[in-house]
Order: sequence, then C-alpha cells, then structure tokens
Amino acid sequence: MIILVSPYDHSAWNLAAEEYLLQGGDECLLLYVNRPSVVLGRNQDRASEVDEAWCAAHGVAIVRRMSGGGAVYHDEGNLNYCFVGDRQTGRSALDGSFLEPVIEILASLGLSVNKGPRKDLWIGGAKISGTATHVTKTRELHHGTLLYDTDLEALHRALGLDRRPQAVVGGCRCKVASVPSPVTNLRQYLPSDMAAKDFFNIFVQACCRHWQTEVAVWEAPALEAIGHLARERYLSESWNQ
Repeated sequence: MIILVSPYDHSAWNLAAEEYLLQGGDECLLLYVNRPSVVLGRNQDRASEVDEAWCAAHGVAIVRRMSGGGAVYHDEGNLNYCFVGDRQTGRSALDGSFLEPVIEILASLGLSVNKGPRKDLWIGGAKISGTATHVTKTRELHHGTLLYDTDLEALHRALGLDRRPQAVVGGCRCKVASVPSPVTNLRQYLPSDMAAKDFFNIFVQACCRHWQTEVAVWEAPALEAIGHLARERYLSESWNQ
C-alpha cells in the first residue's frame, strides 16, 4: 500500500488526484482535507442538491466527482480517504470490505465504530462516514468522508436541507422517511480531546503502522499531471454544472 497525503486543500485538485491514481497501477491510500466545499455525485442535479446562493455568499466551492452517490460537504474538520487498487477476481467491488482497515485504525485510536448497511460507518447511533465507489474494467476506487469536527450547521445550509424535507446521512443526501440517520462528529468520542489537525496527523501515523510503511513523497510529474487534470476537468464549468 502506497500512502499519500495531499499537499493541497482544494477539492478540485484532490478529486483530480483520485482520478490520476485510478489511471495508474499501484494500490494507494490518498488522505486529504479540503477547504469548505460541496462535492456532487457524478449524475446529480446541481440545482436541487445545493443551496448555490448560500455557498456563493460563504465562499463554498461546488465541484463534481466521478463517482456516484449523494452530495457531501467538506471542510477543515473532515478527513477524506480514498482507496485505489486493482479489481479482485471473485470479490464484488461493492462489498464494502475497504472499510475494514478504517474500522481497525479507528479502533487503535480508541474509537469503536461499526459498518452500516450502506457502506458507511457509525458510532453511538449516529453516522460519521459516508462513501462512494467508482469501478472500471480493471480498477476500483472507494472514497469517503470522516467527520471529526465538521461544522454541521454549515453542512446543513450548503446542502440546502432547510428548504426540503430531507436529512443528511454522513454528509450524503437522502430522504428522511426512508433513512432517518443522525450525523455526528468523532471528536466527542475520543478518550482525550484534540484539534482536527492533530487527529488527522495521528490517523496518518496509524495508517502507516497498519500497513507498515511511510508516507510517500509526491513526484513532480505527478503533481504537474494532477494540476493539469484539475484545470481541464474539475475546475471547468461544463463538468460542474
């Protein structure tokens, strides 16, 4: 497993990094934190998923990802993880097994979380991680949010949930009538309180221990290629509409 930590907090760059890694041949875990932004699922209708006026007034970017699923809100209190690797014969890419190491790593930090029925993570009866998957003929990508100290009020406003009868599930939009799922932050469940940056650093170190490796260094050609992809796709108006 190659563990990479993004050097940037821009959602477009990090989504481009995910796609770049998917196009490669390595097994990778990418970890990153974005500044406030809404990330739409590939086939979602932007106007019905986001309060665009509120986002514009509060500097919240709106970017579309390549995977399906619901809209999610990112900010500095949310750690994003992305697993990329080859598809395995005899195993469904949608079985949610990629969450097992996340559960083990959180347990090593004193956080007991459980896997939910929709490839999500729960603690204390509330959801702290929603996920999405993108699969090609030979490769698969699984990414998710990890709510540590996210501004849940901003999440609610950015996704426009006050103007429709819906609730947030781990950052993902769904109908309250069918999935009544409360959302919470991990911070309150830690044995000792710590700032988001400190928790993220500890999580990265725990990942390195789990896979017995160190954080890899980004190579200049990769950074250049990802930047180009971000500009050409994830920052383009046509992609994000």
